[in-house]
Amino acid sequence: MTRSRGLGRGLDALIGTPARTAVSGMHTVSIAELRPGRFQPRTRFDDQDIDGLARSLADSGMMQPIIVRPAADGMMEIVAGERRWRAAQRAKLHDVPVVIKEMSDREALEHGLVENLQREDLGPVEEAAGYRRLNEEFALTQEEIAAHVGKSRVHVANTLRLLQLPEPVRKLINEGRLSAGHGRALLGARLPGALAARIVREGLSVRQTEALVRSQGQQGGRTRRTRSGDPDIRALERRLGEATGLKVAISPKGEAGRLTLAYRTLQQLDDIIARLERGFIRADNRQTEEAS
Repeated sequence: MTRSRGLGRGLDALIGTPARTAVSGMHTVSIAELRPGRFQPRTRFDDQDIDGLARSLADSGMMQPIIVRPAADGMMEIVAGERRWRAAQRAKLHDVPVVIKEMSDREALEHGLVENLQREDLGPVEEAAGYRRLNEEFALTQEEIAAHVGKSRVHVANTLRLLQLPEPVRKLINEGRLSAGHGRALLGARLPGALAARIVREGLSVRQTEALVRSQGQQGGRTRRTRSGDPDIRALERRLGEATGLKVAISPKGEAGRLTLAYRTLQQLDDIIARLERGFIRADNRQTEEAS
């Protein structure tokens, strides 16, 4: 899918390019006319960060406008810039600059994701939740999401997998006490919550976490020992997992064996079936060309 709307360019794409377009379309409105957007992907706002921004706004004013869209009740819904809006309230500003854009619910979510991703303001779990909303509420595939937000499909798939973790583990990732790499390693753990607490307590690295998860798997049973003991099998499982966005298990038995793909949603199942069918069609076409 093409990115003709330029979402991957970040805030410039929201305001409009060149910069003079944004200036000519800018308005000054009362801060009371704005409200948080329904599709804001960011859920965490650091009080100290907002206090610091509020002091800056009190001294210098707001240099960068808030992106809004009109709401049915006459208010304006914030699409990008809720942190600045919160800081402006603390700074006791009465009016703020805004750029008003007409956009659909899906576009509002996409714009919010892009703006926060480019500023690195989103935690991995918040990012994953935004991708899931695009998938479940607007029926976008992982490929389409990746194209809209300027990320790879593998990145989108791996980020979505974090939502499979228990809520306490997701909370630790959101708070920055665990990284996304820790979270991906914990997806294979038998007791991810207990292991996450140990990681935080002992300050374990991602590599140490992966080794700990593997050792737990080796203690868990014969099948897990066989699969985890072969580095080639583990590497192949990781490659297939990254390519499909699914949890992959390979259980060899001599020359034969079993390949298992575990999906979490029907959308994931539909996605992998569609990709397999496209592969079969390409193979059939090649065979037809070779025969002709």
